[in-house]
Amino acid sequence: MLLHIPQVLTAEEVLHCRERLLAAEWTSGLVTAGNQGARVKNNRQLPEGSPVASELGDAILARLERHAMFISAALPACVYPPMFNRYEGGEQFGHHVDNAVRLLPGTGKQLRTDVSCTLFLTNPEEYDGGELLIEDTYGAQRVKLPAGDLVMYPSTSLHRVTPVTRGARLASFFWIQSMVRDDVQRALLFEMDTAIQRLNQSGADGEALVHLTGSYHNLLRMWAQT
Repeated sequence: MLLHIPQVLTAEEVLHCRERLLAAEWTSGLVTAGNQGARVKNNRQLPEGSPVASELGDAILARLERHAMFISAALPACVYPPMFNRYEGGEQFGHHVDNAVRLLPGTGKQLRTDVSCTLFLTNPEEYDGGELLIEDTYGAQRVKLPAGDLVMYPSTSLHRVTPVTRGARLASFFWIQSMVRDDVQRALLFEMDTAIQRLNQSGADGEALVHLTGSYHNLLRMWAQT
């Protein structure tokens, strides 16, 4: 499931992030690239131990914890601390698939990457290129969202970032280990939960809603891995 989640951050929060990021010290994105990524990755990012990355990452997670659409779609069991990257001057990230397992910094624990997320921090008109191209069952999807919006997609997807030929592209990126590992099952639960919320708002039959809600939770109980 490829999903656009609008307005994760407000305009004021985006501005604060950008001010902090532009004043920070960046390093080569190759620092965190695996064997596959090292051949195709050409960008910069904040070091994982950067105080700025920790500050902004915590703020993003705090927003996501209260974002009903994000919780419904991702069903997060664990979220990797958000990281930050920067593309300009022709920088790009070629075709790759995200690593299946990542080590959570400072914990010794591993996270399975079920869902990949990119939170855009620069508006589309501020740079040329820099589209996130994601291959899915319907072909290549081109994603270039307003600042503050997020896209989430299966971590199994082949994807790339096209060269940025004008301006700079700032973004946060991170991964989620979901309670529901299978993307098709997650998508079904999200569609079901969305329908339940709409029916609740429409004043639909209360008894039918109780049964539908029960079916949702029983499916989640069946599929969840905790």
